[in-house]
Amino acid sequence: MVTANLVRTVVAIIGNIISACLFLSPVGTFVGIWKKGSVEEYSVVPYLATLINCMVWTLYGLPMVHPNSSLVLTINSAGCVVELIYIILFFFFSDRPQRLKLFLCLFLELIFIAVLSLFTFTFLHSFNNRSALVGTICILFNIAMYASPLSVMKMVITTKSVEYMPFFLSLASFGNGVSWTIYALIPFDPFVAIPNGIGTAFSVAQLILYAIYYKSSKKQIAARKAKGEGEVNLSEGVGGNSVQDLHNNKIGAASNGL
Repeated sequence: MVTANLVRTVVAIIGNIISACLFLSPVGTFVGIWKKGSVEEYSVVPYLATLINCMVWTLYGLPMVHPNSSLVLTINSAGCVVELIYIILFFFFSDRPQRLKLFLCLFLELIFIAVLSLFTFTFLHSFNNRSALVGTICILFNIAMYASPLSVMKMVITTKSVEYMPFFLSLASFGNGVSWTIYALIPFDPFVAIPNGIGTAFSVAQLILYAIYYKSSKKQIAARKAKGEGEVNLSEGVGGNSVQDLHNNKIGAASNGL
């Protein structure tokens, strides 16, 4: 017989798998950083933001804070490890000023989680109070993270192109949000349901934008390629590769901005 607890566990396992895929999605970026020996124009901010988010959720998933949340604990603990690896790699391949800023931000995050943990276990003596405090902070951090794609969505509407909004990442975010929202409804856990419900809504909006602007994106890319071929022919006729080199530099700059 299928029970509510069984459904909840299965959904949470699916959520763990999708979340793990999202955590591992930047691996290609860091392989490139390793090969080039430089972080170039990449920003460490998304990884620092994900780390603090995972640390707070790890605290929430502890049995002493919110019992029966082991699968919340496992995936966010794994997320902490993965994000720390990214940040360490970023540290080694950054210049001295970037390293100092990174160290300061990481130190402040660790101080924050230490103070929050100390306060939670020292002054709050019931599961409800601990869950309420840590869960509220989790909601704030999660909403901030889910709201980050708004700038990309604005760019999509402005440019009428989804070139810089990967479809599979949006689809994975949707699956992740749905999984954890269902998990939070059996039984109802508002601290998991609210941010993931909002995240699901943002993901749906991204998928709708993708459907609306997919064709116009293809047309823009085709037009740009045609223009590029014309520039190649012109540069060869005038003498030299300067136009083509400039074109390649523009493509490289756009790629580094992803």
